[in-house]
Amino acid sequence: MELFHFSDDPRIEVFEPRPVRIPASRSPEREWMNGPLVWAIDRPHSVLYLFPRDCPRIVIWPTARTTDEARSKWIGSSSAGPVAFIEAGWLDRVRAGEIYRYEMPADTFENTQDAAMWVSRMAVRPNRMETLAALDRCLSAAGVELRSLDRLTASRPVWDSTLHASGIRLRNAMNWPQ
Repeated sequence: MELFHFSDDPRIEVFEPRPVRIPASRSPEREWMNGPLVWAIDRPHSVLYLFPRDCPRIVIWPTARTTDEARSKWIGSSSAGPVAFIEAGWLDRVRAGEIYRYEMPADTFENTQDAAMWVSRMAVRPNRMETLAALDRCLSAAGVELRSLDRLTASRPVWDSTLHASGIRLRNAMNWPQ
């Protein structure tokens, strides 16, 4: 299992567990996920983090239950796997962006059973760090089609479709409801 943590800081030697900045509403048995943890993501879902840290984005991809109608409306004739939507104001920052991908040792991580996220309750020393630049090219190399919109709010209805949709840093999107 390959696990990664993405950061805008290239100098992290040890990841210390910390609580999430904005706690999520969770059932009582999963409230611990708002507590001090080190977070990582598996390789197949790591494309969700090939963006500048604060860039709001929606990444969609078809699943076994995706209808032809949903595919046609949101993906069109694209042969890409995932499709990522960002606001046009972020496009230059994605093109010029640079982030750091830390490869994490899997032995202390447990699967959250939530969006391919893994957590460690103890400090973690990464195996290595890699600089990723020209993030639009990194996305393309990973098979992701990048699309820019004036506002991400136009994509809100995708959550009512049969596609998988992941939204990250949407609080930073223009006019996104809080």
